[in-house]
Amino acid sequence: MALDIMAAFTNEPPELDFIWPGFLAGTVGALVAPGATGKSFWALEAAMAVACREPGGDLLGLAPKYTGRVVYLAGEDPEPALIRRVHAIGQHLNQSAREAIAENLTLEPIMGKRLNIMDEAHLHRIIEASSGARLIVLDTLSRIHNLDENSNGAMAHLVATLEHIAASTGASVLYLHHVSKGSAMAGQTDQQQAARGASALIDNARWCGYVAKMAEHEAARLSDRSFDRAPIGDRRGFFVRFGVSKQNYDATSLESWYQRVDGGVLMPVDLVEATSNGKVKNDGKGKRDEI
Repeated sequence: MALDIMAAFTNEPPELDFIWPGFLAGTVGALVAPGATGKSFWALEAAMAVACREPGGDLLGLAPKYTGRVVYLAGEDPEPALIRRVHAIGQHLNQSAREAIAENLTLEPIMGKRLNIMDEAHLHRIIEASSGARLIVLDTLSRIHNLDENSNGAMAHLVATLEHIAASTGASVLYLHHVSKGSAMAGQTDQQQAARGASALIDNARWCGYVAKMAEHEAARLSDRSFDRAPIGDRRGFFVRFGVSKQNYDATSLESWYQRVDGGVLMPVDLVEATSNGKVKNDGKGKRDEI
């Protein structure tokens, strides 16, 4: 049905509904990162935040305004690995948050099941199982289709299929995807163009977030120790940065640093500017300088 243009001119427009700031409900979004960076942990913790109607379930600090049912299809990890991941996250949740998440989150391992959303029967199954959900997470994109990822036409068709899932279920669809080798080697994994394959994968999505490993220059400049501001240095493997490289409907910044804790769980961390070696000196005149 076409829009009523005169009504749109004169009436107050509807409030936009966001899954989390910038990610509009009913649209397709992407989360990109190199392998073994933490994108699956980020996505699972985000899924739990959306699924949890009780306080204490939002470990990432996304502050979703509304909660609802979430369907997470995990294509890269076997069931025992997923159980260990959920158990590790659960150590940071209170009992009421655990119960709410268990009620609203469906986490299904699909590794080895050869799911292909371009197949009508498979597509129908996903739509039927996800009807009424608020969020669907597909981890990862390469595990759910057999198209050529370097073909813009094929990837535009793939994203259009994900949009069909969103329109049919009422859910937003978040797919996880890897960055290209060139972007990873150049340290540009936080760029919109970093995603592997055809540009249509990100051009046709409405939101794109990233998870990036801490770079050497960031580890030299930043500290997680406010008491002496010693640089992170060779501990940089425990820190990742999340941010947004594309969002069409909101300018809210979500950039955050996370620290990997026991089990690989990502927890928000406040970083400060480091001194050169964690010490300061006094010049005798009340002025303190970095050593």
